[in-house]
Amino acid sequence: MTSGITAPFTTATGSDVVVRFCPSPTGLPHVGLVRTALFNWAYARHTGGKFVFRIEDTDAERDSEESFDMIVDALGWLGLNWDEGVNVGGPNEPYRQSERGEIYQDAIAKLKASGHIYESWMNAEDIDARNEAEGRPKQQGYGNWERDDATRE
Repeated sequence: MTSGITAPFTTATGSDVVVRFCPSPTGLPHVGLVRTALFNWAYARHTGGKFVFRIEDTDAERDSEESFDMIVDALGWLGLNWDEGVNVGGPNEPYRQSERGEIYQDAIAKLKASGHIYESWMNAEDIDARNEAEGRPKQQGYGNWERDDATRE
């Protein structure tokens, strides 16, 4: 039985293959982090693709440069090099999520100007209450309830 999900991976080679590794620098490198990096690096090398290293440094309270340095050192010790990303550069800079805010704000402004996004005024408690009232699991999160509400504009 062939799954539609695996089909694209059976034919992707060379520059079509781009895999990424994006850890959060919030502590010591661990086995799960190393496993993910190793598998993605090996797949990129096997197929002739690219291995991209990006940092998910969006948890200001827990992120640290010390953790970042330990991750970079661990990858170096393992001999895992990356083609694009932190400390290497590439066409999609910056590779630290915390430095990409302006890019996202520009995209949001364009989408808003073209009418392709809407604001929600619901907070987490409102969303949970609405889900409960509709018998939806809390994990489903926001249900696009305000999408067609023109009264707030």
